[in-house]
Amino acid sequence: MGSSFYDLLTLDDIDVSGKKVFMRIDINSPIDPETGKILDDRRIRIHAKYVREVVEKYKPALVLGSHQGRPGERDFTTLEEHAELLSKYSGLNIRFVDDVIGPAARSAIRELKPGEVLLLDNLRLVSEEVVESAPEAQSMTMFVRRLSSLFDYYVNDAFATAHRSQPSIVGLPLVLPSVMGPLFRKEINAVEKIFSSTTGPRIFILGGSKVHDLMRVAENLVRNRLADRILTMGLLAQLFLLAKGVRLGEENMRVLEEKNILTLVPRARLLLMKGAPIETPVDVKVHVEKDNLVENVAITKLRGVIKDIGETTVEIYSELIKEASLIVMRGPAGVIEDDRFKEGTRRMLDAIYASRAFVVIAGGHLGSMIDESKVNDRIHVSTGGNALLLLLSGEELPAVKALQMSKSIFYGGKK
Repeated sequence: MGSSFYDLLTLDDIDVSGKKVFMRIDINSPIDPETGKILDDRRIRIHAKYVREVVEKYKPALVLGSHQGRPGERDFTTLEEHAELLSKYSGLNIRFVDDVIGPAARSAIRELKPGEVLLLDNLRLVSEEVVESAPEAQSMTMFVRRLSSLFDYYVNDAFATAHRSQPSIVGLPLVLPSVMGPLFRKEINAVEKIFSSTTGPRIFILGGSKVHDLMRVAENLVRNRLADRILTMGLLAQLFLLAKGVRLGEENMRVLEEKNILTLVPRARLLLMKGAPIETPVDVKVHVEKDNLVENVAITKLRGVIKDIGETTVEIYSELIKEASLIVMRGPAGVIEDDRFKEGTRRMLDAIYASRAFVVIAGGHLGSMIDESKVNDRIHVSTGGNALLLLLSGEELPAVKALQMSKSIFYGGKK
């Protein structure tokens, strides 16, 4: 019955067979600015599997909605190619309508039969879908008013957008009985394991460029004693090295200053003073620009710009990973856009594949480096990097709140 931790309903709790169902998915994909074609269809492949599962198991008249990019940006485009790929990977005939809430869309929704699937065009073609506000306000939008009367149920299967407070995410649940879809449920189950895990060691590996967000995560992990070890990489590692009094050199300091990271030093220092279990690299790979050299140097003999963790650090971190029972990895170890600085991330992932732990890897940028053949039931690759970060930093996700509100409205809080 629902999901214990957040107390959300699932498709198993309601009867959608033969009913009109709107399912929010997230097939937002990287687009080639030159050709307008999809560069990486990983998200579409993942969703295709779950769309097929929903159709085969419940036989609803299923309407899918997703966004792609933002108005004014190069990747803001129609979902026509997405529909073709979704059909290809799901083996279903997914119809596409180049409309969202206009007459063509509403007519196509009305005519949809049980077992059939329709994909609406880019939801952000409707300007309201770009605005974030409270669920109550979103439930009054034209977007929600036009669509809600055509559906019996709403399903959220877009965990990657769960941190957004837009009409298709928080507005529809207030006017339709709503549940989470199978992919959303899988993500929530993984999060529950992170928060309820009591057997250690629990290791969090934090890297990548979102240092302000990662700092909030680190503070929450320490406050709630969720981590036995926090292994830092990338710019977050530089922040903590600085907090320890390590001299990073002018070039690295300039990068930290440009990214407004130096303002976080007092907070990092405070965490270390409290005895937070934070590990920092002992060596790094640097790019020495004047000689155009790539070197592995000890932190004490630093020169050049830091681009990856060093070989000894990888060995130390890998040893810690061997013993872990829970591992959460967010962000790469180095500048993985450059092949010369991929090694740290690759070797950290190898250590994780070889571990015995339950693993959650927060996708995003890191997703491109995951070896799909090594992923198994023990390793969960999350589709929602930002949503996961928010949850780990102790914040509430708007999508989860909206589903809870819906349950309370339509089922009096219980099923």
